[in-house]
Amino acid sequence: MNSSDLPDSIAGNVSDWTRTNAEYTDPQAERHWGAEQITWGVFGVPDDALGSPLGDVSGLDMVELGCGTAYFSAWLAKRGARPVGVDPTPAQLATARRMQQQTGIEFPLVEAPGERVPLPDSSFDVVFSEYGASLWADPKLWLPEAARLLRPGGRLVFLTNSVLVYLCAPDEGLAEERLMRPQFGMYSIRWPEQHGAEYHLAHGDWIRLLRENGFEIEDLIEVQAAPGTDAPQYYDFVTPEWGSKWPAEEIWVARARG
Repeated sequence: MNSSDLPDSIAGNVSDWTRTNAEYTDPQAERHWGAEQITWGVFGVPDDALGSPLGDVSGLDMVELGCGTAYFSAWLAKRGARPVGVDPTPAQLATARRMQQQTGIEFPLVEAPGERVPLPDSSFDVVFSEYGASLWADPKLWLPEAARLLRPGGRLVFLTNSVLVYLCAPDEGLAEERLMRPQFGMYSIRWPEQHGAEYHLAHGDWIRLLRENGFEIEDLIEVQAAPGTDAPQYYDFVTPEWGSKWPAEEIWVARARG
């Protein structure tokens, strides 16, 4: 695959995330890297409350596609994993390297999009993404990359927005308690003031695409906001009240066929 085969959304996403890094993720990096508990999504749901989707990671080779400032990889390194963080945004990786120097938690960081990862075939036990490639990379390109990177029987775990929150999201403002857009034809969208693109698939499309790339689906976890959850500080597209009644996020767990 040459550069002309890659979507033009990558450059836009790098631009958006350079700005977001300066406004939010870099100032919050120390707090995220210092956390001892793994949490998921905008509501910070504890890992054990979701049945620990990644399981025991000790001794596993793992690659995070769209790692951002790589705090999730840092959490996994603390638990004995051997992570590699991959991200296309230099500013995000610069924050991650600063935090590595500050904390002493070190692992490889690779500047690349999830659609084309310069790492060898069959190198990892787990490919994962928490709002990285899972939302901002073209799934018709990053899922084949995930399959290529995994060893036979390896696992793919990713978190992204739910289908329902996408359908209930207006062009601007918070998710509403009514459908705002059609499900048929959903795939990519550029929100107002967004240079890059997000990718949202219906469940049937996810299932077909995963199976086409050699994955067997093991679980689909619909994430619920717990009572008393605080509103997200930055990613405020949905309220805790909404997220307590309907899933705003979902975690897919799949396994590469051996």
